[in-house]
Amino acid sequence: MEEAELKRILTALQQNQIDLTQALQQIEGNAFEPVGNFARLDLDRATRTGFPEVIFGQGKTAEQVAVLMARLMEHGDRGMATRVDPRMAAEVQATVPGLTYHPQARILYFCKQAAELQPGIAVVTAGTSDIPIAEEAALTVELMGQAAARFYDVGVAGLHRLLAVLPQLQQANVVIVVAGMEGALASVVAGLLACPILAVPTSVGYGASFGGITALLAMLNSCAGGVSVVNIDNGFGAGVIAARINQRILAGAAAHE
Repeated sequence: MEEAELKRILTALQQNQIDLTQALQQIEGNAFEPVGNFARLDLDRATRTGFPEVIFGQGKTAEQVAVLMARLMEHGDRGMATRVDPRMAAEVQATVPGLTYHPQARILYFCKQAAELQPGIAVVTAGTSDIPIAEEAALTVELMGQAAARFYDVGVAGLHRLLAVLPQLQQANVVIVVAGMEGALASVVAGLLACPILAVPTSVGYGASFGGITALLAMLNSCAGGVSVVNIDNGFGAGVIAARINQRILAGAAAHE
C-alpha cells in the first residue's frame, strides 16, 4: 500500500470518518466504502485488477454519479463513468471539478497523471454509425494505459478499404472489431490476422438486425477462428479485455529482453 493511501486511511480514522473495522479492511486490501444508502464503492479493485471500479451511469441519478466520482477521485488517479448522457455529464461536472466528458463515447472520466500509452491495440469499425461504441472501447483502452489505433468505416461493403489498412492491423497484438448490420466484418478480419479478435456487435441496422442480435449471432457463429464476442454495444467490455491481453503480451516481451 502506498504511503499516501495509508495516511488517508489513518486520517479518516482519526477524524471518525470510518471506524476501526473499516480502517483495517482498507489496510488489508478488502476495502469498500458505503456511499449513502445506494452503493458500496469497491476501493480495492485497482489493487486486485489494475483498474478502479467503473461507474455505470445509466439508471443512476446525476447526484449519485457525482458522489461516486468524487469518492473515486479521492482514492485514485484515474476513474470513469460509462453511459453518461450530456445532461447528466453537465450536472456532474458542475458539482465535481476536474472531470472530462467524451460525448461520443458517453464517458465521464478523470486522469490525474498522464502516462505514455503502450501500443498494441487497434479498433476497427464497419461503418461510421458504429463509431460511438468503438470510441467507448478506445477510450477505455486509453484510460487503462494502452494506445488505441483507430480504423473506422472499413466494412465489407467496400472490402478494399479494409485491405488498405491491413499492414497497420498486422502490427497489432489485439484487434477490436465493432460492427452492426450483419456483423460480417469480425469474421473477415479474423481470417486475415493472427492476433486475437474481440468482436463487438452493435445495435446499428434496419429491422431485421433486431437491435444487434443478428450481428451478435453472426459473430458467435464466425467460421474464422480466434474471434471472441462481447455483448451488444459493449465497447467498454471489449476495451477492458483488449487492454488486459495487451498488458500481458507487453509484460512478457519485456521480461524476455
